[in-house]
This record gives sequence, structure tokens and C-alpha cells, in this order.
Amino acid sequence: MSWQWDNKTLARLTRFLSERGLADSTDIRPVPIGDGHSNLTYRLEGTIQPMVLRRPPPPPFPPGSNDVLREARILEALASTNVPVPPVFATAQEGEVLDVPFYLMAFVDGDIITKDMPSAYARPDRAEAMGYEQVDVIARLHAVDWQTIGLDDLGRPEGFNARHLKRISSLVRDKDGGLQPAFAPLHDWLAGNCPAESGAAIIHNDCRIGNVIWTPGDPPRIIAILDWELATIGDPLLDLAYLIASLPRDSAARQPVQDLATACLVDGFPDTAHLAARYADRTGAQLDNLGWYLAMVNWKLAALYAYSRRKGDDPYFDDDSHVARFLAEAAWHVANG
Repeated sequence: MSWQWDNKTLARLTRFLSERGLADSTDIRPVPIGDGHSNLTYRLEGTIQPMVLRRPPPPPFPPGSNDVLREARILEALASTNVPVPPVFATAQEGEVLDVPFYLMAFVDGDIITKDMPSAYARPDRAEAMGYEQVDVIARLHAVDWQTIGLDDLGRPEGFNARHLKRISSLVRDKDGGLQPAFAPLHDWLAGNCPAESGAAIIHNDCRIGNVIWTPGDPPRIIAILDWELATIGDPLLDLAYLIASLPRDSAARQPVQDLATACLVDGFPDTAHLAARYADRTGAQLDNLGWYLAMVNWKLAALYAYSRRKGDDPYFDDDSHVARFLAEAAWHVANG
């Protein structure tokens, strides 16, 4: 996304940091982190300690999207729990420093793993521990009392599944309200088999391996979960399904999110059945309808890719095959769920 820091903006940022005791230098250097498909993230050099600035893309953006202050609020609330999140140092409103709001959080030093497994993690017993650690961390998140920590207005858990399906389907409807033909058959199945919510919990909605930071050891541990932009109060099984759906199956065609997790194909990493069983053991959840959630996640990702491709604002989404692969994965879970 095209946006550059200029000298006047850097001067305002330096003053903001200095007033809060976060910098004692005038040489502040923002260094981009990540691929910038949504919010923009920068590591700040020249501050008192390593930190990260997270801001929306350049305006305009759709109402309700890219709400970084909401994201900061979630991180601040979770800081008092056993869910690993980076500490938040400060927030700024639109116009206070930049033309958009932003927040500052600690830079967490560790490993972000996607396509290739680092040698420190690649031993079968460590790979196994990594899979179970991912499940255990979201189980801890789902156990958080969201009302006690002040997030009771974050979402509406009642009727979440049907409402979520309706909202996502709006992304792939024409001006007359008709669904794009490729999406219609699976939508009808999802609507006709939509389960009642399994519970109400904070759900991350994007807790794949590339959105966590690891530290090696016996066993490896997740030391921070990143990218809380999509978090809400909803059905925890949707979170579990997203985690499982994001992991590639050996000897199977992959959808794009699974392409970003091929590190998990190393020997020892648990298969999806074992990961689901681990979650059930940790939470007591009943997983009879897990096939619906897995189909829903892939159908949803197909819709999001189709919508982003139609907007044409990011070359990453300019590939017809992505949508077809997500829909094929969704259909596989309908047939095998």
C-alpha cells in the first residue's frame, strides 16, 4: 500500500513519543513489517525500547474496518489474562499525530513461522508440541471471562453463526441480491445446517501459525498472538475450525492460507483429528458439527478473496484460482464432515 513517512509526520511522532517517555532521540526510523494486506505495521528504531506502531491503511477505508484502537483495547484487556499478547504502550486518535489513529505495542523478539520450519523446531517431538501449543493457546483464549475484563460490548454472541453467514454472503451478492453462482450451492447447505452456537467466547478469527510468535525450547512456546483486527465475541468452534483449516493436509491440494503454513508438514506435527481431540480435551467442547464450521471457514475465505479481488486494491488477491481452491476445500469438508 502506498504511504510514506515525511519529515513533518516523523517530527510529530517523535514529539508524541518523547512526551510519553518512549523516546529520548530525534532519530526515529519506522521500518515496515509484514506484507501490509490490511493494517500497516512498523518497527520503530530509535525508541527507548523496541516497539511497533500499527495503523490503518491510507483513507478511505470501509466504515468499521481497520479499527486499530479496538484492537489495542482488546490487547490491553487480555494483558491481565494468561493469553500471550504484546503490551500496549500508547494510543493516538485520528489527527493527533497522523491522519489516522494508531497504537504502539512492545516488539516481541521471537520466530514467526510460515512456509519453512526452522531447524530449532523441526524435531518430531517439538513439531508435535507446536501443534498442541496452538490449540492450547486458543483454548485459554476461549476460557477468558470476557465480561469481567471489560469486553462485554465487543460483539453479540446470540445468533452469531446465522448472522455471520448472512454478513459474509453479502460480499458475494449482486445488486439484485443474488449470490454469485459459484457460492450458491454451499451457501444453501450452510444455511440449512447452521448450528446453534456452541458457546460464547473471545475469538481471534485469524489465529493461524503466521500470526503467532514462537520461542524455541522443549517444548516450543507461543509468546505472543498478533493481528487482533478480526477478534469478536462469537462461537469458539469457528476459531478452532479456522486453525484447523489453515493447516495443510499431507498429499492434498492446498488453499492459499494453507500455502502459508507448509512448515507444519514436517514429521511429528499433529494431524487435524488429533488437534481437534486436544481442543475437546482442554475445553470439554462437543465437536459433532465441526464439519459445518470447517466448511464455513473455507466458504468465508473464498468470499473474502472474491470481494477483495473485485475491489482490485491489492495484487495479492488477483488470482481466480484462490477462490476456486477455497470453495473446493469447503466442499470437501461438506462431503467428509
